Amino acid sequence: MRPLLGAYVLEALEPAEDRRVADHLAGCDTCGAAYLEVADAPSLLALLEEDDLR
Repeated sequence: MRPLLGAYVLEALEPAEDRRVADHLAGCDTCGAAYLEVADAPSLLALLEEDDLR
């Protein structure tokens, strides 16, 4: 499940896979903790300018 967390926080998964990850996170403390580590990524990425990505 952990490899999917990046795509999950970026809302880049298909709906069925998104539900599967969400269901798993609801019951897995280990993956839930890993999710919390990357959950802020979208808001942090929004702070970047195009030149920052080069």
